[in-house]
Amino acid sequence: MNDRVLVTGATGFIGHHLVHALLEKGDRVTCLVRPTSDTRRLSTDQVTLTIGDITDPASLQPALAGVGVVYHLAGALTARSREAFHLVNEAGTRNLAEACARAGSPPSLVVLSSLAAGGPNPDDQPRNEQDPDAPVSNYGRSKLAGERAARASGTKVPLTIVRAPIVFGEWDRDVYKMFRLVKLGVHLIPVRPQQRYSLIHAADLASLLIRAADRGERAVPGSEASGLYYAGYDEHLTYAELGAQLAAALGRRRDVNLRIPQLLTFTVAAGFEVLARLTGRPPDIINIDKAREGFAGSWSCSPAKAQQQLGFRPAQPLPARLRQTADWYRTEGWL
Repeated sequence: MNDRVLVTGATGFIGHHLVHALLEKGDRVTCLVRPTSDTRRLSTDQVTLTIGDITDPASLQPALAGVGVVYHLAGALTARSREAFHLVNEAGTRNLAEACARAGSPPSLVVLSSLAAGGPNPDDQPRNEQDPDAPVSNYGRSKLAGERAARASGTKVPLTIVRAPIVFGEWDRDVYKMFRLVKLGVHLIPVRPQQRYSLIHAADLASLLIRAADRGERAVPGSEASGLYYAGYDEHLTYAELGAQLAAALGRRRDVNLRIPQLLTFTVAAGFEVLARLTGRPPDIINIDKAREGFAGSWSCSPAKAQQQLGFRPAQPLPARLRQTADWYRTEGWL
């Protein structure tokens, strides 16, 4: 079996965990990085760096030479416009899938997508692969469009898609913000109290991505449920329950749950967007698009298909992974 793999998005925090897992597995790893990428966390004596950009089709073909598997993690989590989301998440994915299809021996392609591509679900019914897709945000719609763009090359490229819910772990800066507030004794609840959420640690997500590459179901034209897996723990937590688990991970007995009204949530999100535009900084994770997702319903999913077909199980229970993450933040001086 060809042990040469290509990873896009390797400089991100999920990419960091995936590259580590691939090296532990013994694969020869090439990372597609932009000229401006911060590659300090990538050890050049263990991985090969190749310059390219998924929005530049001409840069992709050389990176695919001799590769057996492509893990596509690169994407835009925030953007200034709908068009900016689609440039990366849809067109970028299409460019990569088409480049794979043109390769002499097309590699398997594993695309990391998002629960946002499927959309919200009823509070008592976690989403599964058979549910019809109904994204509610520009981000979610662009991720679904990226999946469909990859599926367009599915007759030539063995394709598997993994949708992730909230991802946390070492090097993450989004859930970290929740840890930081809980450490101060406050847990903000900017959603309806009964909404439920799925989570996955980045190392467990990396394990699922590798399993998907090795023996995952491949996409079949005409069936959007084929070749698709949801990642996550079996637990589906309310925001208050998540806050309690974060507090326990930090060794706190209690914290104050502070409910944020919907109008205030959207006002704050709009403020962050205006500030980003005025300062020229990239959009913050707190933005109107995310606020729109927040009040649309629960964001939970069932990992049953991945469990049954791939034998996927997180290496540790959710509370242990949260403690592990909190301990890392402390050790690194983040908390």
